[in-house]
Amino acid sequence: MSLEKILAISGKPGLYELKTQTRNGFVAESLADGKKISVSLRHNVSLLSEIAIYTNTEEMPLGDVLEKVKEKESGAATSISHKDSKEALVDYFSEVLPDYDQDRVYPSDIKKVIQWYNLLHSKGITEFTSASSSEEE
Repeated sequence: MSLEKILAISGKPGLYELKTQTRNGFVAESLADGKKISVSLRHNVSLLSEIAIYTNTEEMPLGDVLEKVKEKESGAATSISHKDSKEALVDYFSEVLPDYDQDRVYPSDIKKVIQWYNLLHSKGITEFTSASSSEEE
């Protein structure tokens, strides 16, 4: 499963897998507990494949950032928890992505990236970049 079908829904914790489209929204399944929910088009929904992190030179796709976390951790879960101190999160993220824009990437964003990485890793989703983008590079 790629990030193309993984959603972040505003106001709802965790990540969701897009299951099917309905007349006025879609059905998504929580990656955390497997519960299915109906999501209307009024919710603010983001595909993980469309999210990017600001760096000092450009915006880096979230998939590339998650790949860097995977490289740093040698494919394992993160050595830091999303509940750690703000300073610890910033230090960790500086190691993963040294040129991230510290003015536009907030500790809450770093917390989400770490939490999302660990959730995806626990579900066996470890391919964060699509094959087509890897071939183009």
